[in-house]
Amino acid sequence: MPTDGIAGIDRQLEKLLDHLVWADKRVLDSLFAMTHLDQRALDLYAHVLGTEHTWLARILGRGPKEKIWPDLTLERAAALAAENAAGLRALLESRSADDLQQKVAYSNSAGAAFESTVEDMLLQVILHGCYHRGQVAMVVRGAGSEPAPTDYIAFVRGAPAAVTLPPQR
Repeated sequence: MPTDGIAGIDRQLEKLLDHLVWADKRVLDSLFAMTHLDQRALDLYAHVLGTEHTWLARILGRGPKEKIWPDLTLERAAALAAENAAGLRALLESRSADDLQQKVAYSNSAGAAFESTVEDMLLQVILHGCYHRGQVAMVVRGAGSEPAPTDYIAFVRGAPAAVTLPPQR
């Protein structure tokens, strides 16, 4: 991720955060559009949101109100996605590039103690969501519905990437 030094980190993170918010919304829309919602897809999406919430709480030094694997309805998922987006944006807007290099002590879900920079914690949130949104897409397609394309290039282009289906075996 090329930047113009530490000052460019916050601009890159802001762009990646914009993608996260966009992608979360698209996945939510694809789940709402399913004729028969596949619970596995909702559970994976809820995990994305629960994890976003938990990492934000860690950065802010407070306890999370949601589990890592929360049991959400689509309506509650929509609300949590909006809460996460607002919280992550406010966090990024309130921190300088130097603040992003500060270390935060926290415990993981197993209770092990760690220390990471705010930047690394935000990158974890962003990359973790990409991984699981791909899983949601696979479940949605397997259920006979159309998943939302959430690739970063689709976000920056404003148009989905080319779709090539894997060969039938």
